Amino acid sequence: LLLLGPMLEEKYSSRVLLEVIFVTAFVTGLANYILFPATALCGASGVVFAFILLSSFTNFREGEIPVTFILVAVLFIGQQVWDGITIRDNISHMTHIIGGMIGGMIGYGLNCKSRVK
Repeated sequence: LLLLGPMLEEKYSSRVLLEVIFVTAFVTGLANYILFPATALCGASGVVFAFILLSSFTNFREGEIPVTFILVAVLFIGQQVWDGITIRDNISHMTHIIGGMIGGMIGYGLNCKSRVK
């Protein structure tokens, strides 16, 4: 969070990052409440995964999906899916996956918007 935050804040603004944090926290919290009502979440790992995928869109070019996004999505989210299936631990892999998907969608949306202007 502390490593990616300054770079993302410079590109997108503090307000946009705050919105990403709130959207990610709300959606992951809601999903956790619906799917695992007796389990509490603690931490900001979903937000960190959102920032990781959002950061792969910093050098977005018109009409392209960055190779870094594809690699990061496959490696990070793929690892979380694998770990969620094969490992029994106290880590919310679902939160990581949802956070990464939100970061990717917001990153793509923000950069498509900036192209239109």
